Amino acid sequence: MTNINKTNFFNMSFIALAGLMLATRFHHFGSAISLPDASLISFFFAGLLLKKLRFFVVLFIEAVLIDYIAITQFSVSDFCISNAYVALIPTYAAMWYAGYYCQRFKTLKMSELSLRFGLLFAATSMAFLVSNGSFYLFSGRYPESSWAQYIERVGMYYPPYLTSTLIYGIVVFAVIQIIKTLKAQADSQHHVV
Repeated sequence: MTNINKTNFFNMSFIALAGLMLATRFHHFGSAISLPDASLISFFFAGLLLKKLRFFVVLFIEAVLIDYIAITQFSVSDFCISNAYVALIPTYAAMWYAGYYCQRFKTLKMSELSLRFGLLFAATSMAFLVSNGSFYLFSGRYPESSWAQYIERVGMYYPPYLTSTLIYGIVVFAVIQIIKTLKAQADSQHHVV
């Protein structure tokens, strides 16, 4: 890839990931009129495609700004803003590092696809444990906390958290593969002419 193509790729990838987060971050699990939050998958693919830690930082700042604007300008509930909010740093870092690690898988062989989705599954599960667990323990919202109550909440929130992230992952991987295939076809036609 030439430097110009590489720069375009990074710019387009970053804009797409930042735009995806901007378009979906207002609702955790989605609704009849909105998609579920795609922040986790944005961080995963930032690690995979953009690689540089500065993209993690910029995406994190974007997430904080979206939350601030949603709460102050659009009357979104501030229930999730607490002392535990700082745990979003390791939450999103788990996703970013899993994506970064997936760079080593270059083919669409079933073994490599399985490893990618295994890492996505593991990182999403880790992100859930960090964000949900820290909120439950440190937010001050559950002063009478118990393990039974926490396990009940895991049962309510973990499945949609995991499912939406995995579905986004499948869609984004498919889009990337389609783009690569179209680019390869265009390059081969260009060389023939």
